[in-house]
Amino acid sequence: QVQLVESGGGLVQPGGSLRLSCAASGFTFSLYSMKWYRQAPGKERELVASISITTGNTDYADSVKGRFTISRDNAKNTVYLQMNSLKPEDTAVYYCNAAQWGQTHWGQGTQVTVSS
Repeated sequence: QVQLVESGGGLVQPGGSLRLSCAASGFTFSLYSMKWYRQAPGKERELVASISITTGNTDYADSVKGRFTISRDNAKNTVYLQMNSLKPEDTAVYYCNAAQWGQTHWGQGTQVTVSS
C-alpha cells in the first residue's frame, strides 16, 4: 500500500517559517525523485521544488528561490520542505509527489496559510 503522509502545515504570520514533512511507505523511496507542488484557490497546481534520486540535486520555482529548501532523508523515507520568510502569496495546499518513469504518487495535501 503506497502512502505519502504530509504534516507541518498550518497558520503562520508573514515572515515566519514552517517545515513540511512527507513520510513515504509502500515503495522504494530511494529510487524516486521527490517534489513539492502547491495549489492556491482558483489557480493551477504548480511545481515548487524537486530533489533527485540519491544525488540530492535540487531545483526551485523562481518565486521561492532563496526562501525554501527541499531535502530528503532516505533512511527515514521522508522528504522535507523548509519554508522561510513566508509571504501571503505562499498560501496554498501543498502536495508531496513521488515519481519514477511513468509512476507517480501523491500525498493528500496540507494547508499552509500565511496571514497577519
